Amino acid sequence: MIGFLEGELLDKTPNQALVKVGGVGYQVMIPLSTFYALPDPPARVSLLIHTRLQEDALELYGFITQEEKDLFQRLLGIPRIGARMALNILSGISPEEFVQALVQGDYRRLAGIPGIGKKSAERIILELKDKPPAAAAWRPAAPGGSLLHDALSALLNLGYSKNVAEKALDQVRSQGAATLEDLLRHSLKWLAK
Repeated sequence: MIGFLEGELLDKTPNQALVKVGGVGYQVMIPLSTFYALPDPPARVSLLIHTRLQEDALELYGFITQEEKDLFQRLLGIPRIGARMALNILSGISPEEFVQALVQGDYRRLAGIPGIGKKSAERIILELKDKPPAAAAWRPAAPGGSLLHDALSALLNLGYSKNVAEKALDQVRSQGAATLEDLLRHSLKWLAK
């Protein structure tokens, strides 16, 4: 079973990436959040992989963060939620927003994702509400939210997607950036990599 790929990104589209590893090109299905986080090809990339063996195909699903992969796997455990629908959910909501909707029982937020109706949203909340979440993906909101909100707003105004901007801010906060200026400066450096 393939759990990780590191290689050269040859091509990417909003729903898949082509990664060359050791002379072999792997077609990997990805959510929009991963698409936005990937650099433009050609570039070196690392993806966490969920491998699915179907009757007639071997499918690879790739994620930039462990939180996305964990949520994808949790969604697959729900009856009538397939891999395509789970990817669609991840494309429409960040893991943090998903947890917030789950904790608040906000099925409307999930039903707002294209392809997810009210009944599916209610079933997802019912199935996952009582299951203990993975630690990293389900962390509570951090103090100093207004500072982060301002930094996020600034990055969004610069044209970055919400998921990418949030990942950059999480990364630089973990490295000790505490002021708005530090958050923005270090986030922009991280995004430029």
